[in-house]
Amino acid sequence: MSMTIALAGNPNCGKTTLFNELTGSKQHVGNWPGVTVDKKDGVYKKNKEVVILDLPGTYSLSPYSAEEIVARDYIVKEKPDAVINIVDGTSIERNLYLSLQVMETQIPMIIAMNMMDEVEARGDKIDCVKLSELLGVPVIPITARSGKGLKELMDAAIEVAKNHQKPTQNDLFDKELEDTIEAIADVLGGDNADESYWEAIKLVENDEVVGKTVPASKKDAVKALVDTANKNADGDAEAKIADYRYQYISKLVKQCVKKAHQGHVETKSDKLDKVLTNRFLALPIFAGVMYILFACVFSENFMFIEGLPSPGVWLAGIVETVWGAIQGGVVGAVEAAGASAWAVDLINSCMDGIGAVAGFLPLVLVLFLLMSFLEDSGYMARVAFVMDRIFRHFGLSGRSFIPMLMGFGCSVPALMAARTLESDKDRKITMMITPFMSCGAKLPIYAMFAATLFADHNQTSIIFSIYMLGIVVAIISALILNKFVFKSDTSNFIMELPTYRIPTLKSVLIHAWEKVKGFAVKAGTVIFASTVLIWFLSSFNFSGMCDMEESFLASIGNAIKWIFLPLGFADWRASVGVVTGWIAKENIVATFGQLFGGVSDEAIEAISAGEQALPAIGEVFNKVSAYSYMAFNLLCMPCFAAVGAIRREMGSLKWTLRAVGFQMLTAYIVALIVNTVGNLIF
Repeated sequence: MSMTIALAGNPNCGKTTLFNELTGSKQHVGNWPGVTVDKKDGVYKKNKEVVILDLPGTYSLSPYSAEEIVARDYIVKEKPDAVINIVDGTSIERNLYLSLQVMETQIPMIIAMNMMDEVEARGDKIDCVKLSELLGVPVIPITARSGKGLKELMDAAIEVAKNHQKPTQNDLFDKELEDTIEAIADVLGGDNADESYWEAIKLVENDEVVGKTVPASKKDAVKALVDTANKNADGDAEAKIADYRYQYISKLVKQCVKKAHQGHVETKSDKLDKVLTNRFLALPIFAGVMYILFACVFSENFMFIEGLPSPGVWLAGIVETVWGAIQGGVVGAVEAAGASAWAVDLINSCMDGIGAVAGFLPLVLVLFLLMSFLEDSGYMARVAFVMDRIFRHFGLSGRSFIPMLMGFGCSVPALMAARTLESDKDRKITMMITPFMSCGAKLPIYAMFAATLFADHNQTSIIFSIYMLGIVVAIISALILNKFVFKSDTSNFIMELPTYRIPTLKSVLIHAWEKVKGFAVKAGTVIFASTVLIWFLSSFNFSGMCDMEESFLASIGNAIKWIFLPLGFADWRASVGVVTGWIAKENIVATFGQLFGGVSDEAIEAISAGEQALPAIGEVFNKVSAYSYMAFNLLCMPCFAAVGAIRREMGSLKWTLRAVGFQMLTAYIVALIVNTVGNLIF
């Protein structure tokens, strides 16, 4: 008989790491709160009848943000066969608050006491056997990152689910409050007494969501009892309930936890934070870290050693050589087989387009590996904390920077991460500005121009400046939107700073591989289909096969190129690139690869040799117009997949159109400024 086991816990407690270990899945694991924004399921790899569900992190069953609502609704409405509540053993007092609330739902439950390796490293001890006896639920010590204790955990969880073993009701509240809660449960009635009891507690806590479910015929009776509870609690029954829970947790910790040091002891994380979150040093350090990161990807002379290319450039050279050999072999074989000229041209053109994207795949891989390391180490959570000081002046909280940081990978999950924001204003503004971040698909565009037109300059600085431009424009846009469109108050920013950890190689590789795989899949599907379409449109007109300048594609490009004249790139090929980029941003490189005769080979050689390449692109663009083109594609409407994510998360076509319109207008204005000022200076 199949069963469903849900994983629930505080943000950053190790749920997704545990999920990956149990199911063999490769979900994104980040050392910051809010990584999981939707429920994900997988099959337990040691028992195909057991489905494991990874829920978004939540601090309590009184949700304040969209992803917390997802977690609570699943637990109380879908009722899984069992809940594994993951508790961070290094922060046991805070984590047990959710445990007590889940127990109140009377759903079979087991506690996974995670991070036991860190608990032991501190010299602390947690008596899980005694804690289990006092709570009335199994408590299993585990270390999810290493897999220690997971077999025992799942054996216990399956046993609890099979036996429908409900948690023991603990005496948390005084008799007066308990009697009121039971009286409300009696009024609610219903077939499920356990559910009525949980709903009664939530009503005393003034939970608006549960309050709306009370039948009209029972509202007056429930309200009278809730008023009585508030009166007996000096006007705030919710605070009294929370106080009783924390008193109970304090007793549990006192009996079951022995700490090596009493009081606060300065940890290594505390010492690092004195530097990395310093109000004067934090931002320069962040800028320096990002610059070093880009130097590792793009620099011609890695670590300032002449003739030693960065890892990204070195790998790109290998891919370029291999792809060139494959393309030559395929085209030669097709010609030898006697294929017609148009078939040879089609295959060669498509391979030019895909090769233009594939050639930059190593750069994307190295960038994501380094970004994954920073995320998993806990450093990026500090960046969000530091950015709060800046964002607060622009009407946002630092939590908005988390989706923006995720946007460096892909805009789609980044837009979904905006659910973690409590304020509707913050969510909307964040979704409107997150596509301004340079996602991985935009990176090949920058690398192509850097290799082609900036070969005699520091290419790392050019690409670094584009990434920084996205952040600066996003901040300024937030200020404009907050001042003229949204005028509500700035929401509070409360965020847990996780302990610094050395990321596991497995975690970093999984994270990077997922991003690169998505990039590669698009190259083999969406971009392949686009290259075929572009070949047809650039090779035919109504009279049949023709020169490119007389093709359907040239006609389309010439019809719209006047729009981009003030931006410095009024060429039909450049105009077509903007449009194909809306399908997928890396499509611009594939398009140029076809229209300019193969970008990848010469561009990557130029990166390695530091020489100017692709004279055809040089005839259309100069340095200023190339930077303007990069800026426009950085800021304009994102790919169709990201627009779809905006539509889903906004929940409104009107707001989606507003977001896209704002992005297009911003892109045009910034590119116009770049071109105008750039031509005045250079």
